[in-house]
Amino acid sequence: MNTFTLHNTDALSALADIPDASVHLVVTDPPYFIDGMGSDWDAQKLGARAARAGIVGAMPTGMKFDPNQGRKLQEFLTPIATECLRVLVPGGFAISFSQGRLVHRMGVAFEDAGFEIRDLFAWAHRGQPKAQKQEHHVRRKVEKGTITESEGRAIIDALCGRKTPQLGPGFEPMIFAMKPTQGTFVENWMKYETGLVDTAQSLDGMFPSTLMPVPRPKREEKGSKNTHLTVKPVALIDHLVRLFSKPDQIVLDPFMGSGSHGVAAIGAGRSFIGVEPVSEYYEISKN
Repeated sequence: MNTFTLHNTDALSALADIPDASVHLVVTDPPYFIDGMGSDWDAQKLGARAARAGIVGAMPTGMKFDPNQGRKLQEFLTPIATECLRVLVPGGFAISFSQGRLVHRMGVAFEDAGFEIRDLFAWAHRGQPKAQKQEHHVRRKVEKGTITESEGRAIIDALCGRKTPQLGPGFEPMIFAMKPTQGTFVENWMKYETGLVDTAQSLDGMFPSTLMPVPRPKREEKGSKNTHLTVKPVALIDHLVRLFSKPDQIVLDPFMGSGSHGVAAIGAGRSFIGVEPVSEYYEISKN
């Protein structure tokens, strides 16, 4: 019988209570440490910012560049990845969503914890372009009198409408890591039933690919009371669960959010352990 266990606490606290080598697959979407989306995640503040036309702080969501974001992400994730390694059986996979300019730090965190980085997947979907024109900065200088109007026009003409270095987002990366096997792949499978992939699972009838095109979840899927900002589609998680685990095994998500990973795991005939420290999201997941 497939069961689910949900924890309203932080990831490290919950992981500490999970026995060694008792989980078969980790699929998770941790905070990316961009613009308030870190270990101090505040659902109300982020929701209010995002409601203002997709703006966090003074810039479009996720675009405030700070090299320390990646360092903080790596520092935050390394002990959690270490615990995930402990609770996984040998050959167990860990799949973690990330953000394009921070995915290298996430990969290092999992690798330093002892995982083998096996590949990089891409959830393919169209996102909102965040590149910004620069003319308004020039006009502001004209208004302040720091440059003349003719100088401002010359600068704007020279810019030729160019924008900041962000192309329209077309995918979200996922780190694909594996706990080292015990012995060969066959020996590990015969003991733990992990470490091999069910390539009969496909999104399009073709051999499964690292590029996974699945539409973003609509309101009907998320639910009218789901306030989470980064909900992942159940169809995508279902695909990952079926590829990298087998029925009756245990799927873990240390950053459960609003629970789509759990819905997918239970729907695919697996058991689920979910962890979420934000009470508002925990209640959504439970429902």
